[in-house]
Amino acid sequence: MAGGGFCRLPNGTVVVALTLIHTAEGADPAAPVRVLVHAANRARALTRLRNLGLRAVYLRGNAQPPTPDEITAVLHHPDGLLWKALPQTGQELWHPIRALLRPGGGHADPVRPAA
Repeated sequence: MAGGGFCRLPNGTVVVALTLIHTAEGADPAAPVRVLVHAANRARALTRLRNLGLRAVYLRGNAQPPTPDEITAVLHHPDGLLWKALPQTGQELWHPIRALLRPGGGHADPVRPAA
């Protein structure tokens, strides 16, 4: 089960934030990534992630909702899907989800939910 949460925006859409473990070869197994999704509702946000190959992603509760900075970042991105490594090192910027799931790009393996 992934740690995460959501925030409902005034226009009715939601921003879902999930903390997932990256399973790529060579990646530190204890280094989680924070994934942000902007969608019409929580179910659609999770469906967007599942369609990318993250099949075991669930959101139970609202223990780690997105911060205002995270909400701003995902709202200003055209895809509405971002990720960043945790813990944050220096001035790391948000990356599009394609960079995390790109085949042959160092992040070829999918991420799995944090236990």
